[in-house]
Amino acid sequence: MIQRMIGATLLIRQTYEEVEADRSATKQALLVVVLVALATGIATLGSTGISGLLTRVIVALIAWALWVTITYVVGTTLLKTPQTRANWGELARTLGFAQSPGLFKVLAVLPVIGSTIFTVATLWQLAAMVVAIRAALDYQSLWRAIAVALVGFIPYSLVLWLLLTLL
Repeated sequence: MIQRMIGATLLIRQTYEEVEADRSATKQALLVVVLVALATGIATLGSTGISGLLTRVIVALIAWALWVTITYVVGTTLLKTPQTRANWGELARTLGFAQSPGLFKVLAVLPVIGSTIFTVATLWQLAAMVVAIRAALDYQSLWRAIAVALVGFIPYSLVLWLLLTLL
């Protein structure tokens, strides 16, 4: 699992292809999402407290499932190519591992550079999600993968913000 997280963080497409094909990696992908949510929660612990940490994990799991669903619908219908072959589980695994760069968010507790690290880690996650989408949906075009990622990222971000605000 650690090797896969490293490969996902390094944006190695073969890692995403491997995770996509390995049905037993779904629990690992789920664990990655939880670990990243904990890292993010630790980074914001001062403003949210311990209860906020648990809330962040629950919200992250809901948001991940939503992201996967939106990506699946958009990627396999609206922006489908003749080569596109994917199911929800394949996207769940690849997008779960694409969260891996988010572990660096824990470093946001560092004074002065913490907020920069948090922002870079978030953008790195988005880049990893593009690689994951391209691999899972068998896209030849990077631009198509970027389009699917952006279409999914907007509602994902809104729901994440809304849930974290309300809870």
